[in-house]
Amino acid sequence: MKTIKLTNDFEISRIVHGHWRLADWNINNQELLKLTQQCIELGITTFDHADIYGNYSCEKLFGDALELKPTLRKDIQLITKCGIKLTTDKFPTRQLNHYDYSYNHIVSSVENSLNNFQTDYIDVLLLHRPSPFFNPEEVAKAFSYLKKSGKVLHFGVSNFTPQQFETLAANTDEELVTNQVEISPLCLEHFNNGNIDYLLQKNIKPMAWSPLAGGQLFNPSTEKEERIFNTLTNIANELDINSIDKLIYSWLLMHPAAIIPVVGTHKIERIKNAVEALDIEMSLEQWFQIYTASTGAGVP
Repeated sequence: MKTIKLTNDFEISRIVHGHWRLADWNINNQELLKLTQQCIELGITTFDHADIYGNYSCEKLFGDALELKPTLRKDIQLITKCGIKLTTDKFPTRQLNHYDYSYNHIVSSVENSLNNFQTDYIDVLLLHRPSPFFNPEEVAKAFSYLKKSGKVLHFGVSNFTPQQFETLAANTDEELVTNQVEISPLCLEHFNNGNIDYLLQKNIKPMAWSPLAGGQLFNPSTEKEERIFNTLTNIANELDINSIDKLIYSWLLMHPAAIIPVVGTHKIERIKNAVEALDIEMSLEQWFQIYTASTGAGVP
């Protein structure tokens, strides 16, 4: 498995295992540990979380599995996110979902994540979503404390536009190492809003959440989904590929922006498909066939 550098001295696996649905996988600690070890054996050493995943449960589930073999911590990179406050039975006084990027909330979120993971440090902390109420000086203060204390090694964002990314970058001394956004053949938003161009310009590698469009491309129900499905099927046949998910991952991996797919499944065969996509050689014309199947029109 290849790795990819986010900075000169920090790299992650070329494919990331995502734990958004971990609480729904219905596996115990021993099974999760086994899955984690299988990922590591495949070369997937980076695991993506957020404080809110699974109604604030997924970080601890993963931490409990790691506790069964603490020596694995040195072999992996942990990514987690903060900033969203959900209404939930865990926090009964909250009356609506909102964002909080105050110094106190960022720091306390990291402290909770460290406790959940039973670790001393987070490899990458991401701000989960941009907020209309955002003070970059507060964020910068939190980042500085967390970096100096060794509790967080690197920082980034998720779902930010280029302007939002630039605003934060201009106000913090900490390097922002990635922007995790939704990218798939069904979702071209970040090709159109300038994000991919901006990240290319800055040599910042984006992470792609929901790279398979939540499974919609396997059971198409709209005209757009049908177009993409049929195109993927035709190209898979041309390349003698037995599963279109391999082709979708290959489409992402091929892009010069060095898109990093976040694979959110506990099925080891599906995870292996993502790894095997690294070896697929797709032509530029085939790449554009998938792209234009999504847009519904040829390029100008």
